[in-house]
Amino acid sequence: MSTVLHDDDVAPLRPQASDSRTLRRALTDLRVGFAQRELWALLGWQDIKQRYRRSLLGPLWITVATGVTAVAMGLLYGELFGIDIKTFLPHVTLGLIFWNFISQSILEGSVVFSSNEGLLKQIPSPLSVHVYRLVWRQSIIFAHNIVIYAVVMAVFPQPVNWTILLIIPALFLFALNAIWVTIVFGILSTRFRDIGQLLATVVQLVFFMTPIIWTTDNLGQNAQNSSRLKLVELNPMFHYLEISRGPLVGEHVEAYHWYIVIGCTALGWLAALAVLRNFRARVAYWV
Repeated sequence: MSTVLHDDDVAPLRPQASDSRTLRRALTDLRVGFAQRELWALLGWQDIKQRYRRSLLGPLWITVATGVTAVAMGLLYGELFGIDIKTFLPHVTLGLIFWNFISQSILEGSVVFSSNEGLLKQIPSPLSVHVYRLVWRQSIIFAHNIVIYAVVMAVFPQPVNWTILLIIPALFLFALNAIWVTIVFGILSTRFRDIGQLLATVVQLVFFMTPIIWTTDNLGQNAQNSSRLKLVELNPMFHYLEISRGPLVGEHVEAYHWYIVIGCTALGWLAALAVLRNFRARVAYWV
């Protein structure tokens, strides 16, 4: 006996929804990429070796270049502004060291995927591997540069106390920010290549607007300078430098600097997760 099926009795076949644009996949990418630390650690170190291949000093050129720049700027601007070199040179040196980490994370992060097109298409690894690789490379460069701080402190000792331990959470926040910056600008720049050129201009402008080769000590002495100090505090980079440079020179760091940096970090990670969730699957086609 045959059974007659009516159209109403047959359930329509629905295509299975793709989970490529889900928060779960984005978090999995970050987790699995971090688990492959042997891969990105090796690639990051190879980047350093390739950059200084066949040079006499090798990676030490990183330290030499930063040290010469810090001393030259410290002596020049210290003389122009009439600031005691004993306090100004450590200020400039640490400012340049941390600024180099910030600026290079932004600039190199904007091209991290487009410059690794071959690896993206040939090696089936999470997108975040290239992000961790860049942050690890910048950490190696930072480790080379921090030697300059030790030399400057030996020549011009500063009243360092137990607050120097605050540099540990500060560096942790720097790493977290470098990761989200690389994710956001790296992915968006693969789609809109003009973003990289725009960032180069903005980074150069922010450098002069941030107290790296100048200080805020002479601000706030009158009403006009007080308003200028408020403008300086609108610059997020000012607060990043305060939480990192202050502990290393024995200065008290106000709590609101930490709050602002933590707030920027949280907002940045929300943006990174949104970008990674929506566009991570398209990066291989955009590069």
